[in-house]
Amino acid sequence: MNPVPIRRAAWLSLVLVVPLFACAEPSADTPEAPPDPATDAEAPAPTEAPVEATSLLGEPLERPTVTGEALATYRTNLETAMADREANPDDPDAWIWVGRRLAYLGRYNEAIDVFAEGIERWPEDPRFLRHRGHRRITVRDLAGAEADLTAAWELIEASGEPDQVEPDGLPNARGIPVSTLHSNVRYHLALARYLQGNFEGAAEAWGADVDASVNPDMLVASSYWLWLSLKRLGRDDEAAAVLDGIDAEMDIIENTSYHRLLMLFAGDLEASDLIGAGEDALQNTTTAYGVAAWHLVSGREAEAGEMFRGIVEGDGPWAAFGYVAAEADLAR
Repeated sequence: MNPVPIRRAAWLSLVLVVPLFACAEPSADTPEAPPDPATDAEAPAPTEAPVEATSLLGEPLERPTVTGEALATYRTNLETAMADREANPDDPDAWIWVGRRLAYLGRYNEAIDVFAEGIERWPEDPRFLRHRGHRRITVRDLAGAEADLTAAWELIEASGEPDQVEPDGLPNARGIPVSTLHSNVRYHLALARYLQGNFEGAAEAWGADVDASVNPDMLVASSYWLWLSLKRLGRDDEAAAVLDGIDAEMDIIENTSYHRLLMLFAGDLEASDLIGAGEDALQNTTTAYGVAAWHLVSGREAEAGEMFRGIVEGDGPWAAFGYVAAEADLAR
């Protein structure tokens, strides 16, 4: 059972909800740390990082590296999560946090294994399928990700349970997460479809997410991908309608790249206004893919291809959705 069809929401009439979890988890795609902090925290880093995945172009993807304060923080957080699970083995939240903390360290396959065990222990809890689906996207198991996220959505619909806040693992600058369990399932399901070239299914799910948006961050994240999906389907009038209500005055907490890209799509910014804006590697990868995809749907295939290749040959994080999408477009 798929999310409901596309319908526009009058999001301005909705009140900003209490803290929610970021739709695309942009900060959660920041990697890594080599040794297991629970057993060997003082061991030196290996000379070669283990391979976590194979790209959609057939290239090995090594576990990314985190250093300095971030590494210490991520290790401490994982140690705390593992201790909590040890103390509370029947608490599903404790298992979820171990999986999430492993993924923040770039240990994606270990995280997937934790979520898999959670699915066995709590088969009616859609959160484990939601998180495993996300990390299956990370390791390029796109069909597996779509299956997990579809199953998660079916559990949500069958249960009739109300939406719930997803607490942030890596808080944004204001400490206000910006999405929910339901929105994250729809969002990542749409992404799994998009990456496989199913733009119709992607537009359906992202359209439902746009309709359900309760704050500007949720709105711009799903609107961005919905616009690209509709343009790739040749549904230009619907794509144009997606841009209604998108303006420069929106109060965006963390999805600034998506907001600025929508302003580009609307003709209010130039590509030169976005590229090289001094953002971090994740945001640069997100922006670069958005500009490349804009070139592609505007008929400038050579420019798009050059930018896609620049993304996958560059030093941006390979777990970023823009990086995965660039691989998918090149592979396609």
